[in-house]
Amino acid sequence: MPEPVHAASEPAAESSAVAPPVATAIERRARWLLALLGLLLVASAGYLLYARGVFEPTQTLVLIADDAEGVSVGMDLTFSGFPIGRVRRIELGGDGYARIVVDVARRDAHWLREGSVFTMERGLVGGTRLRAFTGVLEGPLLPDGAERTVLRGDALADLPRIVNTARELLEQLKALTSDSAPLAQALGELRQLLASANGPQGALGALLGSGGDRARVTQTLQATRALLADLQAVTRQTQRLLQRTEERVLGSGGVADDVQATLQEVRQRLIEARATLQRVDALLGEAHGIAVQVRGASQDLDALRAEVEATLRRVDGLIGDVQRRWPFARDTEVRLP
Repeated sequence: MPEPVHAASEPAAESSAVAPPVATAIERRARWLLALLGLLLVASAGYLLYARGVFEPTQTLVLIADDAEGVSVGMDLTFSGFPIGRVRRIELGGDGYARIVVDVARRDAHWLREGSVFTMERGLVGGTRLRAFTGVLEGPLLPDGAERTVLRGDALADLPRIVNTARELLEQLKALTSDSAPLAQALGELRQLLASANGPQGALGALLGSGGDRARVTQTLQATRALLADLQAVTRQTQRLLQRTEERVLGSGGVADDVQATLQEVRQRLIEARATLQRVDALLGEAHGIAVQVRGASQDLDALRAEVEATLRRVDGLIGDVQRRWPFARDTEVRLP
């Protein structure tokens, strides 16, 4: 009996000798696992801080607004839809205006210039947004610590005016559609007019009213119809007359052919007259030459006549002298050729 007890105590001693190393290994693994988990947590926190731009160099921009409602710390400042800065602090200045301190990343600061405009927009849907606009990118850069006034664009500010306008419009519409409104009365009169037009007297009775006026209008329409029939008959007669006139004038052997033959004969006579005038023109040229020659001969005759007259005067003087010397001569007449 003592030997079995001793044999059972040996495995217990061996298990107690092996147990401490196993527990130490498990504890060591747990420590490594906890350290790895802590390292992962620290790395994740560092990555998140890096992603949030905590370690990135920034410059400060102070936006001044009369009301910072809707603006919160961590809100983005966007340029063309991309975030370039983040709100770090909101404080109330000594002048009563809200000061929004924004950290702008150095790598995105070149989008902001001296002429940049900053707005705070508040729409009907969604929160407040801070936006930056730069019209001229060639201007000087915005310095660090610059202060700019924010332009507000609040869509909710016009909401009361829109509500009042809508209320006035509804009241006017209600007054317009009431039973005592002119529109309702006009619709009632129009309904009565349509009912009269659908009656036995028709639309003419609804428009004219009395029977005498309706009869006169009917007579006028009948007279107009008869006049139109007469005009149609006159038109047909005029068409026939024009057709006959066209046949007489433009038909075969008509007036147009006679006129054309007459025109050809007149053209031939004009050609002959032209030839005659050309011959007359030649004769006139010859007559002009003869007239020039006659004019020269007449000038010579004038000179000759002057000489003859001078000779006759000398002869007359001589005869007078002879008569003085021969007083018994009776005939003193001198005959000229």
